[in-house]
Amino acid sequence: MFAAERRQLILEMVRANGAVSLRELARVVQTSEVTVRRDVRALEAEGLLDRRHGGAVLPGGFSRESGFPQKSLSATAEKTAVADLAAGLVEEGEAVVVGAGTTTQELARRLARVPGLTVVTNSLLVAQALAHANRVEVVMTGGTLRGSNYALVGSGAEQSLQGLRVTRAFLSGSGLTAERGLSTSNMLSASVDRALVQSAAEVVVLADHTKLGTDTMFQTVPTDVMTRLVTDEPPPHDDRAATELQALADQGVQIAVAGAQGRPAPAGRREAPLPGQRRTHPVQPPGPQLRVADLGRH
Repeated sequence: MFAAERRQLILEMVRANGAVSLRELARVVQTSEVTVRRDVRALEAEGLLDRRHGGAVLPGGFSRESGFPQKSLSATAEKTAVADLAAGLVEEGEAVVVGAGTTTQELARRLARVPGLTVVTNSLLVAQALAHANRVEVVMTGGTLRGSNYALVGSGAEQSLQGLRVTRAFLSGSGLTAERGLSTSNMLSASVDRALVQSAAEVVVLADHTKLGTDTMFQTVPTDVMTRLVTDEPPPHDDRAATELQALADQGVQIAVAGAQGRPAPAGRREAPLPGQRRTHPVQPPGPQLRVADLGRH
């Protein structure tokens, strides 16, 4: 394999995964780690990627994706509060889609208590959380397993969603800004998330405050497609998160904020305006509900 071909393949792998070890790069391009290290240095000199100890990552302008073990230990109290609040949006007998992620996994654990629910998902973790729930039907997409987040991706996953119509989609990601909306560091995951969005009448983004103001490489949900955001209350000193929340609200996104310091909001609380928040649209209750029987009629 010529150097130009190797470097193009290395670049594609890093763009698709956010971060790749030298050992894995060497295995895929079938050369030595010494050669791969030289290729990575050349690509870094062109500004196409950054070197890290033992591997290569996306350029510094974008946040790279963490592995599942790191994600599962990050902002756990905040994710719990977000999941508690989001679960209150789901009613008995609905059909919803739930994307992959640690926050959506927390949501799935709460949806196990909603009778007559149908959940379509590409996440093995979401399916596992609902596997033993009474009167909850789980529909898995097809696709290829992406081990870093236990999600099914690729053309098989996307094709299995064609013709599907549900009440709402619940999605999380790696970053959220008012300018670009929800984004993720992995191209295959982003493509499936976009297909999930197309299947839903309403799109609900789940993002704790640590993701606000963070931009990653692949856009999944543009701001103008987001119906509502469920998040937790940023700390008083977090100006970046507060600014993004205000900008999202100004663009008409309905903001639901869980209680301070990761505590769930009081019972019955749904929409919590930010201080000084200007709404371009009044908060409306969820629209007409699609029930399980409606699947396949669209």
